[in-house]
Amino acid sequence: MPGTSNAAKPLKLRDQAYSSFTERLLARAIQPGQFVTQRELVTITGMPLGAIRELIPRLEAEGLVTTVPQRGMRIAPVDLGLIRDAFQFRLFLEREAAAYFVQHVTDAELKRLRAAHESVLEEASRRITPKLVSRAQATDWDLHDTIVDFLDNEIISSAYRVNSIKIRLIRQQQTRIDRSLVAPVMEEHLGVIAAFETRDPVRAADAIGEHIANARNRAMRL
Repeated sequence: MPGTSNAAKPLKLRDQAYSSFTERLLARAIQPGQFVTQRELVTITGMPLGAIRELIPRLEAEGLVTTVPQRGMRIAPVDLGLIRDAFQFRLFLEREAAAYFVQHVTDAELKRLRAAHESVLEEASRRITPKLVSRAQATDWDLHDTIVDFLDNEIISSAYRVNSIKIRLIRQQQTRIDRSLVAPVMEEHLGVIAAFETRDPVRAADAIGEHIANARNRAMRL
């Protein structure tokens, strides 16, 4: 029906604009702390002005931009406040998610997570290439995303995805996996997975909590 098509089009454009914005933010085409105008976002994202105008309230609500009178919009800066808040949110959420996860996840899924990490670690023992660094980063993110998404709660997953954007901004700026961290991070994750394999929710929560606290402390020191 014509009415349905017209109603769906703005929503689709707004979602496309959000995806384009976050992709360019994580690709560093837009820098944390940078001031931008609506017109500049049109150029950067390749989306029409109408979609950008609809996008801005969502970005403000999620804390990804702040409107500053006479200056435009400021992209969220990576500072100690962001690091503290983003990691605290992650710590509270992932501890509870991990406790639930280990009581319901299949053995096959735990084996998949272990195999993915061991494969990266085994290759790292021979040679660390840029491709392996990217694979290690994806393996890192997959573990955490899998735990949270296992809750099958769209409200939680949506909030977590927004926080993940902030965490990934922090990691790009401060704690992103590099060549020297590939093996240590994979080994740390394997320790977490070992705790998961006990099926003990307390041990699982403690293990993921310690891992997140270590990442936060690295970021705070830097």
